[in-house]
Amino acid sequence: MAESLAPTEVPLVGDFSTAPTNSALADVRVGVITFPGTLDDRDAVRAVTLAGGTAVPLWYNDTDLQNVDAVVVPGGFSYGDYLRAGAIAAKAPMMEKVAKAASASSTSGSSPLPVLGICNGFQILTETHLLPGSMIKNDHRKFICRDQVLRIDNNETFWTSDFEKGQQIVVPLKNQDGQYVADAHTLEALEAEGRVVFRYVGVNPNGSRNDIAGITNERGNVVGLMPHPEHAVEPGFGPDSSGFGDVALRGGADGLGVFTSVLNQLVSAR
Repeated sequence: MAESLAPTEVPLVGDFSTAPTNSALADVRVGVITFPGTLDDRDAVRAVTLAGGTAVPLWYNDTDLQNVDAVVVPGGFSYGDYLRAGAIAAKAPMMEKVAKAASASSTSGSSPLPVLGICNGFQILTETHLLPGSMIKNDHRKFICRDQVLRIDNNETFWTSDFEKGQQIVVPLKNQDGQYVADAHTLEALEAEGRVVFRYVGVNPNGSRNDIAGITNERGNVVGLMPHPEHAVEPGFGPDSSGFGDVALRGGADGLGVFTSVLNQLVSAR
């Protein structure tokens, strides 16, 4: 882990110590897009920084990817979920550039561009058709906020390679439109091709088909998930439990592996 505290240590106040610098990881530039209504962009920036990378703020209405090596489409309520969650943001100029780079045969620094969509970002990726299926209202029609156990069913993506297949992690979940749905043919293909990346364990919090919490595209460079790994990256500010063993109060930092995965993958590819 990049921070100075051990996973079981809890700071009395924010840990503002400087993390050790790994120049190889620091050379990896990860863009984080902000849309009108986004609220988790700064959390995603901090997660990239704690993992050792260099976070690059991207604005929804720009068209310059600023030579980033990967992109995070963060959570929030882009355009207030007006019309349909993620539908308007999917038409933003920056998302057109991201979709093109994610589907290209080669891009600057990576081939193709790794993209992670978290919560509203997952909704945006389905609306952009970078990922199949759709996100609809939770089956109980209520907003839900809880710590959620997930199982890593695919550790061969850019965003999960630092985990073991079958490993369980705990990260926060907070959404109202978190029910993943797809037609029977799409679900069958996702399962047969091993493209279910994260699956809910213990309880299905929103009625998602096949307990699906996150999926990937056929190449494994685009991943979307509903729970929030960026909210479980440093001791003292995360969940009260962890899939890695006992932790102190709010000591869960299981989500950091999502961000170290993409950094290590990109460094290894150079």
